[in-house]
Amino acid sequence: MSNLTNKVPEKDVQNVFNSIAGNYDKLNSIMSLGTHNKWRIQATDMIKGNPMDILDLCCGTADWSIVLAEKYPESHIIGLDFSSEMLKVGQEKVTASGLNNIQLKQGNAMDLDYPDNTFDVVTIGFGLRNVPDANKVLKEIRRILKPGGQLICLEAFKVDTPVIKWGWKLYFNEIMPAMGKVFASRKQEYQYLDDSVNKFVSIQKLVRMYRDAGFINIRVHTFMMKSAAIHYGVKPK
Repeated sequence: MSNLTNKVPEKDVQNVFNSIAGNYDKLNSIMSLGTHNKWRIQATDMIKGNPMDILDLCCGTADWSIVLAEKYPESHIIGLDFSSEMLKVGQEKVTASGLNNIQLKQGNAMDLDYPDNTFDVVTIGFGLRNVPDANKVLKEIRRILKPGGQLICLEAFKVDTPVIKWGWKLYFNEIMPAMGKVFASRKQEYQYLDDSVNKFVSIQKLVRMYRDAGFINIRVHTFMMKSAAIHYGVKPK
């Protein structure tokens, strides 16, 4: 049990995301001050070369899958998530986009149903903190990446610097009324999302986890006073 990075039972997490799927995009915009899409574009820009097979893991409502499909129209993008309701919302967005190089699937990030050395790139946005064992997911990602394949993780993190922490609380006091409107009847689910950030590993700890999982050329890019970060790594050739 000590390996678990999220101690909430997997079924409970699945239920949280199924129940908030319709409001998830609004929540992301509120929490990131509308900048989460810009972060995904910056994370996508870190990808080197012209990948043909991309897995967007924990794809949620498919925002990053769509960004990837637009940038790499010749590539095959698979968006995978364990929440059927999030995927329903995502499928509506994919259909509306008119893009035909995205395929959304339901699956388990800790037990990926793909052979070794399948993908050129794996992305995971705001999903690693919600799996029971992030270390296991990183090892699975390394397994299914081709030699030289790239992993790009975009995630939210707890802010520890005292002055920034104070400002962050003030910021949350300002946006709480908006949160309340979105989650009027979903207080428990909102609390889980808040806790999942506060209880997840630090930015530096995730660097070590990348290294332990066998990734090299690790780079980190932070946003919004280190409340979010991109972790980039490569599977050795």
